[in-house]
Amino acid sequence: MATLLIVHHTPSPALQAMFEAVVAGATDEQIEGVTVERRPALAATVVDLLAADAVIVGTPANIGYMSGALKHFFDQVYYPCLDATKKLPYAAYIHGNNDTAGALRGIESIAGGMGWERVFRPVTVVGEPSKADLEACWELGATVAAGIMPQ
Repeated sequence: MATLLIVHHTPSPALQAMFEAVVAGATDEQIEGVTVERRPALAATVVDLLAADAVIVGTPANIGYMSGALKHFFDQVYYPCLDATKKLPYAAYIHGNNDTAGALRGIESIAGGMGWERVFRPVTVVGEPSKADLEACWELGATVAAGIMPQ
């Protein structure tokens, strides 16, 4: 059984809708052999990450950067997981009220430093998520989960 870890900070209705769409895609009935673990960013641990075959991170863009909660997760796992998670498939979704560029840049910088491999384009949403935005979140979840399905 493969494990997909979703690490998220979900403080708003917009992010809740995006998170639910990612989870719906990742848990689609056509995806078999993948367990989806959901962890709030402040509760996710080194053990969670080491047990994962792929990871999706979700965050608001706060003052031009990822949330403090997601940054805390990265700070906690960076050195303990640096070598063990090289080439880990990852994807990200971000919501902002007016910009997501800084948050995306921060996530990509840290993930790149850890040697993770992005497997789906980031889903970035400014303002209220549209139907197309939520479909992109669903596709993100489904694609990452399908990518680690056992053969």
